Amino acid sequence: VILAVGRLTEQKDFATLLRAFANVRTKREARLVILGEGRLREALQELTNSLDIQADVELPGFVENPFQYMARATVLVLSSQYEGLPGVLIQALACACPVVSTDCPGGSREILDDGKIGALVAVGDAHGMAQAVLSQLDNPTPKDVLLRRAADFSVAGGVSNYLALLDAVVT
Repeated sequence: VILAVGRLTEQKDFATLLRAFANVRTKREARLVILGEGRLREALQELTNSLDIQADVELPGFVENPFQYMARATVLVLSSQYEGLPGVLIQALACACPVVSTDCPGGSREILDDGKIGALVAVGDAHGMAQAVLSQLDNPTPKDVLLRRAADFSVAGGVSNYLALLDAVVT
């Protein structure tokens, strides 16, 4: 199961994800679940139909607890054109779910440690996204690596990093 979470808007670029998923489906069986609601629902469903992947794509809408999906997904994909802070990546890491993300402005590169924790692909690159998803399906990032990175974003990890920064600036 490939998972995506976010508002169904242009910013999240689920159209690129659907095209990437269509490519993945030519190489292996998989399902795509996109959690979220928004004004592009109908357009995304039309694209799903035109790509002939509707049997393998679910758009269940907004869910209160996306973490249960993240804990069971094989990979989470962030297909955004830009982000403020892609919290969904941190949440997926905390659920030990491997990730693929666009290298969009707003923090993906930093969260994924320049691609060491999860694959980074160019914004709008459906082919690159498909290749990265297939790679994570075949060789997922180890769960212990994901959980260690998620810990950097915990309250304790944040406080520790903040204090270290203050020490560096004050000294």
